[in-house]
Amino acid sequence: MSFDKNAEFDTEGVSDTNAGFDTAAVREVLDAARAAGRTALTAPEGKRITDAYGIPTPDEGLATTADEAVALADRMGFPVVMKIVSPQILHKTDAGGVRVGVASAEEARTAFTEIVANAKAYDPAAGITGVQVQQMVPAGQEVLVGSVTDATFGKVVAFGLGGVLVEVLKDITFRLAPAGHDDALSMLDSIKAADVLNGVRGGQAVDRDALAGLIVRVSRLAADFPEIAEVDLNPVFATADGVMAADVRILLSDARPAERRRYTREEILGAMRRLMEPRSVTVIGASNEPGKIGNSVMRNLIDGGFPGEIHPVNPKADDILGRKAYKSVTDVPGDVDVAVFAIPAKFVPAALEEVGRKGIPNAVLIPSGFAETGEHELQQRIVDIADAHGVRLLGPNIYGYYSPWQDLCATFCTPYDVKGGVALTSQSGGIGMAILGFARTTKTGVSAIVGLGNKSDVDEDDLLTYFGEDPHTQCIAMHLEDLKDGRAFVEAARATVPKKPVVVLKAGRTSAGAKAAGSHTGALAGDDAVYDDVLRQAGVIRAPGLNEMLEYARALPVLPTPKGDNVVIITGAGGSGVLLSDAIVDNGLSLMEIPPDLDEAFRGFIPPFGAAGNPIDITGGEPPSTYESTIRLGLTDPRIHALVLGYWHTIVTPPMVFAELTAKAVAEAREQGIEKPVVASLAGDVEVEEACQYLFDHGVVAYPYTTEKPVAALGAKYRWARAAGLL
Repeated sequence: MSFDKNAEFDTEGVSDTNAGFDTAAVREVLDAARAAGRTALTAPEGKRITDAYGIPTPDEGLATTADEAVALADRMGFPVVMKIVSPQILHKTDAGGVRVGVASAEEARTAFTEIVANAKAYDPAAGITGVQVQQMVPAGQEVLVGSVTDATFGKVVAFGLGGVLVEVLKDITFRLAPAGHDDALSMLDSIKAADVLNGVRGGQAVDRDALAGLIVRVSRLAADFPEIAEVDLNPVFATADGVMAADVRILLSDARPAERRRYTREEILGAMRRLMEPRSVTVIGASNEPGKIGNSVMRNLIDGGFPGEIHPVNPKADDILGRKAYKSVTDVPGDVDVAVFAIPAKFVPAALEEVGRKGIPNAVLIPSGFAETGEHELQQRIVDIADAHGVRLLGPNIYGYYSPWQDLCATFCTPYDVKGGVALTSQSGGIGMAILGFARTTKTGVSAIVGLGNKSDVDEDDLLTYFGEDPHTQCIAMHLEDLKDGRAFVEAARATVPKKPVVVLKAGRTSAGAKAAGSHTGALAGDDAVYDDVLRQAGVIRAPGLNEMLEYARALPVLPTPKGDNVVIITGAGGSGVLLSDAIVDNGLSLMEIPPDLDEAFRGFIPPFGAAGNPIDITGGEPPSTYESTIRLGLTDPRIHALVLGYWHTIVTPPMVFAELTAKAVAEAREQGIEKPVVASLAGDVEVEEACQYLFDHGVVAYPYTTEKPVAALGAKYRWARAAGLL
């Protein structure tokens, strides 16, 4: 077997990916298949395509008679593999259409006859082109390499264990296509059985560069030809000498994704700045009547202290809450940055036309009654109107939005004005209110809370682009049920992650999209599997649940960026130390191996019946001085990069005493330029709740009654630091 593992390709664009590839040959095959009305290529057609892209496959030929099969096998040398060739039979083994290890001319004749008979019995209507005779591939590690067209992210490339294991273990990983060589190498390490590729129990390691090169070539093939819906190489035999794809399946599609209007980065930033930092707001449907949405929005804008102009629009009123009301938005004087809609859905199109004629760049559509209720035509109508006038739409079907640094509360829900560094978005109104309650309970300062609803226009990548540049925002957390344009989101995330963390809660974990797949790759590319890998590829921190998303958003701005991997646990309770150690491992962190001199230094502060090492157990009955001395040592030793503290409530060292001494030690270390993340788990009576809030307020992420949460927050900070290239 041979494979050019040293080939280098430009990964920035499809136009530069064709060097060395015979794209004309691929185009000829695809055009012929589509002209014939077929969506599946035959094995010989697949061979022509793999040859065109330098994808190594065995020598093979097509036999239409038993004599031809024998002649081909004689030329290749026994043993051989024989497979049915039929555009209608995709799963050859299920049809009894495969024979492996055919070792003689007599066996080849028999195999040909049986394969054809089985195929006819399996699907009498299937057209049978012949039988593929294929050179036997040397044994090796069976893997799968493929590509699938994902509804959210477009072309993605897949890698995992192959053969029957792919269906049993479902150990597979995905990346956006086209993938670069580094992406491909990361895929080899991302599957659970990665150690198998490195050689186990005396086995040889596979040629990683050759395997990564194969992944790159498959990803380029998929990216170069949009009509290729799925590519499935399974099994691929990987050995120390190279790779060989034993079976090729390629499926086509005529479906064309809907074109989405694209905005430049400058256009997005311009519109979003006027949305989030408006000087003038108009409320269409403003009302004097309590209980009306238009009344609630007006009250929140006025009571929230918005310093800009507020213009109510209502054709039946002259004055609303002490503000002059206008019959139409076109009557409002001067420039307006945002129009907030608080009118029934059926009246929105006409009012939106007036907003467009007025030249207002942003419309915030609170009303429901659009696509979420089946009114897709009505929603498309407002999208078309907005597009014609250059108006960006937020919503419809939202609770509004908050921009606290602008003292802007444009919502019919409860106000919130605690300014801080966390930007929060949600697709759901209910989740939006959970965000609000959490922020209030935990005293989390926010830079924005934004509802997205139906996402008829403005979506996560627009806001992510803005928040990435917003000086008030330190961390972005987003609840989403889907992404309209996964690639646009990834592009925005990649631009933002090096500057600040992005946390995502993706709701709707489902593999429903895999049910109609025609290949192993497609069947395993469930919605959640692709989301998980691609979001990780983009550097996004994925939260497993709502509480985790909110806690990460609250904690990440508090924690300094770690400068290394050495984590040390200092605990007053051995049981907490064990659980904290488990949490360290669960979150991909590393417990530091304590060197002898540091071990001796810690032993100087703890009682003889305590335990040094890591965790460092100072025992529960120790006075505040023991906690303080060990924490200060952990902060000042440069070999330690992060501290995890486990506190046990005693009268000897009460919770607030522990909190105050810890906060003081951390503050003094930071005054000396020592910035280390410190998290704490407090076990005890209810007083530990107040102590945790005090610690949070003073730069230490602390939680009562749990060993998992503080370490999970630390793990999220480490994941961001690695994604941002800071570790």
